[in-house]
Amino acid sequence: MDITTFLIQCLNSVQYGLLLFLIASGLTLIFGIMGVINLAHGSFFMIGAYLIYALGMYIDNFAVALVLGIILALAFGYLLEWGFFSFLYEREHLLQVLMTYGLILVFEALRSILLGDDVHGVSPPGWLAGSIALGNGLSYPVYRLFISLVCLVIAIGMYLLIKHTRLGMKIRAGATNREMVQSLGVNISVLYRSVFAAGVALAIFAGMLSAPVSSVYPGMGGNELIICFVVVVIGGIGSIKGALVAALLIGFVDTFGKVLWPEGAGALVYLLMVLVLLFKPQGLFKQGT
Repeated sequence: MDITTFLIQCLNSVQYGLLLFLIASGLTLIFGIMGVINLAHGSFFMIGAYLIYALGMYIDNFAVALVLGIILALAFGYLLEWGFFSFLYEREHLLQVLMTYGLILVFEALRSILLGDDVHGVSPPGWLAGSIALGNGLSYPVYRLFISLVCLVIAIGMYLLIKHTRLGMKIRAGATNREMVQSLGVNISVLYRSVFAAGVALAIFAGMLSAPVSSVYPGMGGNELIICFVVVVIGGIGSIKGALVAALLIGFVDTFGKVLWPEGAGALVYLLMVLVLLFKPQGLFKQGT
């Protein structure tokens, strides 16, 4: 492997890891902080991909479609928590699993009815359609760099929000002791609803961003759900910083594994999880970090 190819694979690893963080950070908020096992989280990623595809039929401006998609995602997450998930916080995990699995079936059925079962493609916007030359006739797409930059900005923003703002303090406190925070005058229902909406929006936004670099197809959220749970477990349940570090580690292991050892690449991510848990059973970082 020459230096140019190595550099390209490093960029691919970072881009995949940051996109994986964007999906997994939503699961970290919902599962790690709110304590809800949400099997439908991968479906939110699929919804995002189909949403940007559907919006592209009517809106030519990619940036406008992204902004509109984020607004719709926040509203969808807010209503979903109010209508379904708000009843699950005091219930056992089995009921959470059953209901969220049922939501997967509902989302898949609605997707099939509204948009069919065909595979679709989404073109990147013209101003991001070019490539940057890296030498030896190789180049790297500008849009992939755009994805990395957007995800990195969101990661920094989330860390600052959780660690250094009053809202972040309420979120961390609510994750630790819901009843105590409520007794101090915080509307815990609105707080949880907002956190859930943000988690859903992050997964949907990740789906919208990834659509131009991958196909839009039925069931595309299934694999992402499994990897996202691996990210949360490796990073530490409820840790935003841990989700970022774990996602980047998985990005490098998965990308270089497929290049250097294609036959066993699928097992390397889970081997990484086993090795981390052997030495750090609680994950790399503590909740709230």
